[in-house]
Amino acid sequence: MIYDQIVKELRQAYDQKVEERSKKEIAAWKVEERKQFLTLLQRENKWKLLEIGAGTGVHGKFFQDSGLDIVCTDLSPKMVKRCQQRGLKAYTMDFINLKFNDSFFDAVYAMNCLFHVPKRDLQKVLRVIRDLLQSGGFFYWGQYGGIEKEGTWSEDHYEPKRFFCLLLDKEIKEMATSQFELVSFRRIDLEGEGDIHFQSMVLRRD
Repeated sequence: MIYDQIVKELRQAYDQKVEERSKKEIAAWKVEERKQFLTLLQRENKWKLLEIGAGTGVHGKFFQDSGLDIVCTDLSPKMVKRCQQRGLKAYTMDFINLKFNDSFFDAVYAMNCLFHVPKRDLQKVLRVIRDLLQSGGFFYWGQYGGIEKEGTWSEDHYEPKRFFCLLLDKEIKEMATSQFELVSFRRIDLEGEGDIHFQSMVLRRD
């Protein structure tokens, strides 16, 4: 499936799920993930943050309330509207078309969104993210993986069914280090998910 078609279908799927996702509880381990990234940014004096795939803005609001200057993007216009209702600066943009000046941000945060990018387009997206970061800027990339799978899931309750690209640990690290320095990689095991786990990476632009 081509990138533009995937974006179109994801937009339709997520536009229908704003209310459902707004009510969803945040897992404790996700709260800890963003807290650790915030601590790193504060220690390194990094304050201008871009969140991609921001959804309803739950993470963006946390970072804004913690004193960061945050900009949120999402490919779903209705998700972006919800971010704006939370008082966040938010724009409708997909992963490749992030229209900001080069070296504009100190950091980028991507929680469970880049697994919607086809493998053949992932390096292009990583280059776009890299260009948006200042030298020494940090990139948090976290997503489900640990298996190789590219396509839709028959059991997905979203319509249209969403495209996912899950990567092995070795593969995602190789992709990341082609563009960034790897600061840390952690595997977070998830109860009831079999071989699927969460891949948590902090990366840095040279």
